[in-house]
Amino acid sequence: MTAPTKLDLRLRCWEALRAAGAARFPGVKGRIPNFVGAEAAARVLAALPEFVDAHTLKCNPDSPQRPVRAAALRAGKVLYVPAPKLAGEHPFLELDPADIDPERWWHASSIKGAFELGRPVRADEVRSLDLIVTGCVGVTAEGARLGKGGGYSDLEYGMLRELGLVDEDTPIATTVHDSQVLPDGLVPMMVHDISLDLIVTGTRTFRCPRPFTRPTGVLWDRLEDEKIASIPVLAARAAWRPSS
Repeated sequence: MTAPTKLDLRLRCWEALRAAGAARFPGVKGRIPNFVGAEAAARVLAALPEFVDAHTLKCNPDSPQRPVRAAALRAGKVLYVPAPKLAGEHPFLELDPADIDPERWWHASSIKGAFELGRPVRADEVRSLDLIVTGCVGVTAEGARLGKGGGYSDLEYGMLRELGLVDEDTPIATTVHDSQVLPDGLVPMMVHDISLDLIVTGTRTFRCPRPFTRPTGVLWDRLEDEKIASIPVLAARAAWRPSS
């Protein structure tokens, strides 16, 4: 039997969320899906030592991780939120809760609020990160990650790794619904894919064994020129790209 493709698995996860009655606005297909129980999963993650001990973290801007972003601000952590598709020459929004009225922390945890209240920064202005929280369409308990297909989380990691702001030991976590957990070995992992250390569903917490090797930087030889040109922060560093 032919192994399922990543697209097959995304469709499977989106349908599983619908079947579980766990899909939330604005829908699931084509997205990092928002799910019923996202708040409970965020509470569990926020109590884990990797989160408690982190001073700075990066979290994706998608709806299901909004409770994680809010928890980070409430805990006094400096939060970096990537602009969608890494748009602009300042592709990260720095949110320092010390500079934001506490009554606006929840608003700041939304992507609209992050743009309003965050400070746009270049990639090389990001502080060293203690934790990365990423959104997922699907996961496996061994730490394989299935994104929505744009590759931006992988690019962000590669760029920050190349800048020395994360390393092999920087933990990567996610929050998902139970229906998004797939059997081990089912998600194909490529050399540019980031893997997970922690998966929190609200009812279960997985500490992943990390059998996968993470990229040590941007894999320039696997990026098309059009992709590089469409992302200013990559285009500005195109000189790093090895000659073929």
